[in-house]
Amino acid sequence: MVWEDALKLILAMVLGGLVGLEREITNRPAGFRTHTLVCMGSALVMITSQYIFDEYHSLVNLDPARLGAQVISGIGFLGAGTIMKDEARVRGLTTAASLWVVACIGLAAGAGLYQISIFAAFLVYIVLILLKKIEALFRRNTGVKVIKMDIRNVPGQIAKVTDCMGQLKVLIRDIKLEPSDEPWVHAKFYIRLPRNVTYENLLTELKAVEGVRLSPDDD
Repeated sequence: MVWEDALKLILAMVLGGLVGLEREITNRPAGFRTHTLVCMGSALVMITSQYIFDEYHSLVNLDPARLGAQVISGIGFLGAGTIMKDEARVRGLTTAASLWVVACIGLAAGAGLYQISIFAAFLVYIVLILLKKIEALFRRNTGVKVIKMDIRNVPGQIAKVTDCMGQLKVLIRDIKLEPSDEPWVHAKFYIRLPRNVTYENLLTELKAVEGVRLSPDDD
């Protein structure tokens, strides 16, 4: 019985880490270790719940799903910590959802539902990887373009770029930054151009902004 419980925890660790690895690679607030711990903790709660029920169900009226239900509701506090509001954009919702679903996967693994927990983790990984590519394809088909650039890591530099785009009436849909130890930060701007501005015109204006280096793909 002990070995079976240990297997449940190991399975939860692997499945939670699988989902968290994708979040870690994309520099999200909750990454590899956070997802792994959430999934393992959920599995442990379910194992404990089953143990308590098996030991005391003949003495008192117990609900074996009660502790698991507390995990489902309680994980919302951790997920809320990954959601950030940046001006008009809200980020971190996918990470919060992935934390919630790995908690559910952990409960399934802790309950001994090995096949369904593995299948669920596989589906989650497909959603995070494959659907992201489909979303990027959808963006391209809706006229959203991507500009890659290196921005000098000094206060107010991003504002210079957005001001340049704002003067041309360019609509900024999203901004993604990749942290770097160098004095430059890698950035991706997802934009939609107005009818009177071409992609080449925008690149010309951005090249004139001090502290901006366009990526070779955009030259």
